[in-house]
Amino acid sequence: MNDPFLRSTTPSGDPNNSSNDNNNNRLLGSPEGRVSDLEQEVLDEYTRLLENVNKLSDALATLSDSPASPTLDGLRHLERKTATVYTLLKASVYSIVLQQQIINDDEVAAAATSSSNTGHDDGYHPNMEDASVMSSDHHIMHGHGHGV
Repeated sequence: MNDPFLRSTTPSGDPNNSSNDNNNNRLLGSPEGRVSDLEQEVLDEYTRLLENVNKLSDALATLSDSPASPTLDGLRHLERKTATVYTLLKASVYSIVLQQQIINDDEVAAAATSSSNTGHDDGYHPNMEDASVMSSDHHIMHGHGHGV
């Protein structure tokens, strides 16, 4: 690796004097050169982390070496698919809401008809304003109005 941005992680100094450094540094383990189980686990985790970072580095190098256009084309295609799915979802929800409104309106109309036939007064007395609102809702739901 001749990359000027990468540095060695080994301590600087005279390599022949490393045994003296190990004796003075208690973090490197016992004087016999052995490491504890916990220290070994930490070293193993660092090894796995290093492997993962190297894999990530290789993947990023591959992506940076390849032309950007296939990656961008793939992302554009994914964006179009996502937009289509979102539009279909909105249309489905809108359809369900409209169907529920129609069912509710039919139930209200049926209840009003049955109460007028039986002579029962359910307390609901539609006036002209209610009729115009119902009419405009009906036109919107069936595509005759301005809209959504």
